[in-house]
Order: sequence, then C-alpha cells, then structure tokens
Amino acid sequence: MFSSVAHLARANPFNAPHLQLVYDGLAGPCSSPAGPPGPPRRSRNLAAAAVEEYSCEYGSMKFYALCGLGGILSCGLTHTAVVPLDLVKCRMQVDPQKYKGIFNGFSITLKEDGVRGLAKGWAPTFIGYSMQGLCKFGFYEIFKVVYSNMLGEENTYLWRTSLYLAASASAEFFADIALAPMEAAKVRIQTQPGYANTLRDAAPKMYKEEGLNAFYKGVAPLWMRQIPYTMMKFACFERTVEALYKFVVPKPRSECSKGEQLVVTFVAGYIAGVFCAIVSHPADSVVSVLNKEKGSTASQVLQRLGFKGVWKGLFARIIMIGTLTALQWFIYDSVKVYFRLPRPPPPEMPESLKKKLGLTQ
Repeated sequence: MFSSVAHLARANPFNAPHLQLVYDGLAGPCSSPAGPPGPPRRSRNLAAAAVEEYSCEYGSMKFYALCGLGGILSCGLTHTAVVPLDLVKCRMQVDPQKYKGIFNGFSITLKEDGVRGLAKGWAPTFIGYSMQGLCKFGFYEIFKVVYSNMLGEENTYLWRTSLYLAASASAEFFADIALAPMEAAKVRIQTQPGYANTLRDAAPKMYKEEGLNAFYKGVAPLWMRQIPYTMMKFACFERTVEALYKFVVPKPRSECSKGEQLVVTFVAGYIAGVFCAIVSHPADSVVSVLNKEKGSTASQVLQRLGFKGVWKGLFARIIMIGTLTALQWFIYDSVKVYFRLPRPPPPEMPESLKKKLGLTQ
C-alpha cells in the first residue's frame, strides 16, 4: 500500500518541485566529453542538495511513519497537559447544577479531591489521544496524496479546500475508532466520583458491567464531534497559512527562517482551534454525558440537554481547544523540521491553469 502511495506522491501537486527533479530523474540531459549526449539521468548536485535538506522522499513509508510520530507527540502531549481543564469542562457538562463555571469548577474540585484530583484521567487521555494523533495526522497525509491524484493537478488547486475537508474527515473516521475506548474510560474516571481513580481500575469494571459496548458506545457521538472538528482543524489551518503568507507575512515563505515559519504555524493553528471548538462543542457535550450514564443513547441525551445545555462549558473549551490546536500544529511542524521531512509551501496555481484562465501570455 505505502509503495503505491509513494509512487503517487512523486507527481503530486503537494510535493516539492525540486524533490521531483531528484526522484523522478527529470534533470536535463548530461553530455560526456568523449561522445554524443547521453540519456537523461539524475543530477548528482541536485540529488546531493536534496539529500542534505531532506531525510526522506515525500510520500515514502518513512515520511508517513514520522508524520504519525509527529501526530502521537502533538496530540498525546497536548491533551495530557490540559487534563485539569478538560476535567472541569466535562464536569460542567454532566453536572451543571454543581459546577456552575470554570473557576467555580476548579475551586470545588480542589476542595473535594485536592491537587491530585485535577490529574484524574491522565493515563487514558495520553494513550487514547496518542493513538488518535497517529491516525489523524498519518492518514491525513496519505489521503491528501490519494485524493489529489484522483483529482489531478488543476482540480487539486481549484478544489483544495474540499480536498482538505475530505482527507481530514477520512483520517478522523479511523482515528476515532482508536480513541473511543480510552475516551470512555477517561470520562468515567473524571465525572463519576468513586467509580475509579485509575485506568487499571476503570477498564475491567466497565468491561464487567457492559462488555465491549462500554468502550465503543460513544464512537458515533465521537464521529459527530471529532469529524467536523478535524475537518475545520485541517481545512481552516491550511487556508489560514496560505492567507497569512499572502496577506500578512511581509516576505515569501522561502525567505522565512524555520523559526518564522513555525510562528506562522502557531498563529494559524490557534485561529483554526477557535473555530474547531465552536463547531464540535454540542457533540462534545453529548459524548461527556453519554459516557457517564449507562443505557442512554445519543439522541436521548441530546433531547434532554436541549439547545442551551449542549453549549455549557463552551468558553473553557475555546480556551482549551484553541491552545491545543495551536500547540499541536506547532509540535507537528517542529517534528517535521527536526527530522528534515519535506514541508511543501502552500499550493500555487499550476501554469497550465494560468494559461487556460488567460493569466499568462
């Protein structure tokens, strides 16, 4: 599978042009002083420069594996870091009478459980969101290449927002299946006092009470929450980066240092995160209540919460998700920089399309 995707990636519009020259052997013909011009072959200087700049080919198995590692670090570390805020947010959603606001929620939690109580659910959070990050970012890169090659170079540019939406939705479908068991355990630990304090206690108890259904009954609401969230996260980020370089950053991306590029990544990530939080919050409220209760369905919970109920905890979630999303994109891009992975610039209109639209002579 990966070899076929790697082959598609070489001619993909998202690939870096000079890498294509190296890997596809498209450098100009070379001549020998002792005979006629030889057949086209790879430019050693170009190849050496590319090897020096990048550690692997765009779309190779190593590229996707390291993108997956970047996803593990970006999602696993950031979600674990905000466990206290997530815990208070979940409690506000499932018991709004007791936890009336974010500061009130922290105060009550500290009074009842102490400082250690704020870390409840850190283990399932770290494991679950690491697995989700692996699938989310790794599969996004794969689906982006696959769908782009289905569309062709010109349509990829014209329909790039739709491509980002489709690739991210496809990736998140699988990511949520990986996340669901740990998310269910996390919510039980955080929102049901006395149920369990650790993942080791919660998982066997949940399986004994409801079987595998305890871990996967929340997968459909997770899709409702996470797929719109991820579609917004990737599409908004990609287009915001494009807009920042076009209208805000005073010089081309190629002239920006790695540090300056990472600042643009962080800003675009935060902007995307705010929209992500708003789009996905109603489903997040349903997931929190559903995983706390036995025997309830998503539709029953949604009906009981009503319109006002599903927006409880939105402010806390905007702070959490905005910061999370910015940090995730920053960490993910930093991993690409550290491992010297190809980081193609925002797509530009193909020359063939410019000619069709009469934009070039």
